[in-house]
Amino acid sequence: MIYRQLGRTGLIVSHLCMGVLTIGPLQSNLPLEEGADVLAYALRRGINFFDTAQSYKTYPYIRKAIKDTGIRPVISSKSYDYTYQGMKDSVEEALDEMEISYLDLFMLHEQESLLTIKGHREALNYLVQARDKGIVKAVGMSTHSIKGVWAGIQTPEIEVIHPLVNRRGLGIMDGSRDQMLAAICVAHNCGKGIYGMKVLGGGNLNGEAWESFRFIAENDYIDSMAVGMKSRDEVDLNLVWIEGQRKSELEKRVGQQERRLHIEEWCQTCGKCILHCRYDALSIVDDILQVDASRCIMCGYCARYCEDFCIKMV
Repeated sequence: MIYRQLGRTGLIVSHLCMGVLTIGPLQSNLPLEEGADVLAYALRRGINFFDTAQSYKTYPYIRKAIKDTGIRPVISSKSYDYTYQGMKDSVEEALDEMEISYLDLFMLHEQESLLTIKGHREALNYLVQARDKGIVKAVGMSTHSIKGVWAGIQTPEIEVIHPLVNRRGLGIMDGSRDQMLAAICVAHNCGKGIYGMKVLGGGNLNGEAWESFRFIAENDYIDSMAVGMKSRDEVDLNLVWIEGQRKSELEKRVGQQERRLHIEEWCQTCGKCILHCRYDALSIVDDILQVDASRCIMCGYCARYCEDFCIKMV
């Protein structure tokens, strides 16, 4: 495993980051024992960097993996909260549910521009104070937009940027892949830590997974790359790929596991998920909720707005 410093934070992270969203209730919804086993396996194999969020509901998996292995990973979490008290509550929830004394990295979730960061100023102020007290080691932000990366560059308090980036530019909200890479390059040169997300475009690049994976792995401006993994086989495959190697039998096994957004038949078409889909991938046709696979990046975020649990990643 290759380990790198995340910008100027002093945090040393594995080049491959474990995206914990995949095992949780918004996606695979693995039982606690099974999900924690995948995380524990990743820890033992040398992956020391976990990416999660308050909305993912995956803290219990991480808590159990730490207890089972005795290994404390670098943990990054994030919250949508925009008030001082709301962000304080989010951080305390993370500490309590994972039973840890500090957070390595806590981030503002999905920032789109300087205006968005301005709207989250109170929350950012709390994170800075938490960092000064040692409750949080570093402060960051996640973004699906190029403007978001530029906003992070211009905000001194932001030490780490977690941008959406992949070989085809899928999911970037406001420009091309090359424009995103150019912004990431500037951010890296300014000393910001960078770890990418949606390397495989939410599963839409599975047909060119090796090429897409290596495209990001070989980028010198990206310190780490978060990849969702829900089985030991997927952990093994990504570890092989991060080393630049191929294993055809392992690739075949993992490649047979297709993912899709499933809508249960009891959906009442309330439309809440549509309002919160940033990619216009959901629509109601003839009183039935439908998914446009060409637009969906398989983030699973829409599921958190469904009160009847109709939306699942399968």
